[in-house]
Amino acid sequence: MSTAEGYIPGDCRGQNFFRIDDGLRRLLPHYLDRAALDHFAPQFDRLGDLAGGRLDELAAIADKNPPVLHARDRLGRDEDWIEYHPAYRAMEQIAFADFRFQAMSHRGGVLGWPEPLPPVAKYVFQYLFVQGEFGLMCPISVTDTSIHLIRTYADPATRDHLLSRMLADDPARLWKGTQFMTEKAGGSDVGAIETVARQENGGWRLQGEKWFCSHADADVALLLARPEGAAPGTAGLALFALPRRRADGTRNAYRIVRLKDKLGTRSMASGEIRLEGADAFLIGRRDAGFKQMLDQVNLSRLSHGVRAAAMMRRCLNEALAAVRGRRAFGRSVAEYPLMRRQLMKLLVPTEQALSMLLFTAEAMGGGREDLLRILTPLIKFRACRDNITVASGAMEARGGNGYIEEWVTPRLVRDAHVGVLWEGTSNIIALDLVTRAIGKAGAHRVLAQRLTERLGAAAVPEAHRQRLGDALDRALRLAEAVARDPEAEAQARSVATALYNVVSAVLLAWEGTRDPADARRVLVSRLVLEHRLAPRDPLALAEPEWEKPAADLLLAGKPVPMAAAAALLGG
Repeated sequence: MSTAEGYIPGDCRGQNFFRIDDGLRRLLPHYLDRAALDHFAPQFDRLGDLAGGRLDELAAIADKNPPVLHARDRLGRDEDWIEYHPAYRAMEQIAFADFRFQAMSHRGGVLGWPEPLPPVAKYVFQYLFVQGEFGLMCPISVTDTSIHLIRTYADPATRDHLLSRMLADDPARLWKGTQFMTEKAGGSDVGAIETVARQENGGWRLQGEKWFCSHADADVALLLARPEGAAPGTAGLALFALPRRRADGTRNAYRIVRLKDKLGTRSMASGEIRLEGADAFLIGRRDAGFKQMLDQVNLSRLSHGVRAAAMMRRCLNEALAAVRGRRAFGRSVAEYPLMRRQLMKLLVPTEQALSMLLFTAEAMGGGREDLLRILTPLIKFRACRDNITVASGAMEARGGNGYIEEWVTPRLVRDAHVGVLWEGTSNIIALDLVTRAIGKAGAHRVLAQRLTERLGAAAVPEAHRQRLGDALDRALRLAEAVARDPEAEAQARSVATALYNVVSAVLLAWEGTRDPADARRVLVSRLVLEHRLAPRDPLALAEPEWEKPAADLLLAGKPVPMAAAAALLGG
């Protein structure tokens, strides 16, 4: 290696993303039972190796070689098709054939597990995969959630017909799914959808356009349309499954008009769809389509929170690799106080998101729909927003090379932004949280009970427990006050942020006391309290004495005994 080459620090490619994630590996025994952990740990390790190696290489290639739409075949027929780079097809093989993400929640036998996977295991697989490739997780997720809706609401004949292919082991037989919901007239305002459904000869035909269709060439698309004569608004919408091909193998009557030229997720095809009397299957009740589709939307929102947690972990690891491998003015860049402060701004939200991911997946595994009703919008809202800041920070940590497309950071920055758009913008998610989850369902009270239990089980100094409890009480009072007041809508995002921060602070404190030999997460809980929940004077000069030693312990990447952590929690 020449002297010049020695000046350029490496990145995380080639590392095993499961093995280097000490926080995840230490937390799994507290969120997965022993039998499941013993069974899946080798598979986590295998995917961690792929995510940092082969998958990461394929993702870089696919990002630079996006899909291409061909409107007609060579004979002039309107057999539109999308051409993908072989790197994308190789990633599909890993996702749909090797790991069978689409079937994890729906049947036994995936990865040798006799039952559907525990949600914690499923989302850990997603978390590891996304650290290598983000774009393909959209087709993975919408196939998974489409299967859920069809299993739950379709009539037996439709269910058997579609799921026999959507759950197939043979990649040659597998049908992938998606959802087409957005229209020019109906984005956040779903009730404004204009697609019309007509009954003909005992079946349904769809006429209209869909404006933003990710995984545009999926084999089965779920979408909303209004049957002729149905009521206006969301009450009149029905849910349909749109097959790409009819039973006789001919192309269904819809066209991919064009593909979107997107900021991020370039490996995956998003397009515009024109429905020209396309055959479709009615799913569930004609007057309940919107409510049924919300099942898929909420599962997709949770997946977006998981993806944000994954990307933040990759960003943090990339930032650490950059600053530890670079020297400036005779010292490692990682030694400079200002850089260490910046790294902590990446570390804290990354650890918060991991705690929220595992807690939410645990609630799903326990059948706690009441908890999921509030945790899903919380993680979707705040983790996706934090991801943008963390990705930008990782780019800055690498300096000018972080802006160069040969490195992963530009892709991480571009992909991060979609999390605040897909499945609802930040405003929509915050309003759902405040007006529905809190105002109508009262889900915050169930969450408060669960957090009180976790706080009571956290063996932290009493003063720290009291501060966490006080912050929880204040956040709940704020949430209730805003939910009661129609004039307080502008505070919805403040409520979402406050609740996310206090929930994660309590979880971090509980997690940090599960192993007396490693209380690092307790220190992170105090950082959340001080920097994300407590007032701070922006004109104050002095940094609190405890913060530097706390940062030193956390950035060292080694276990911290509870006694050492307790000394930094304050009285």
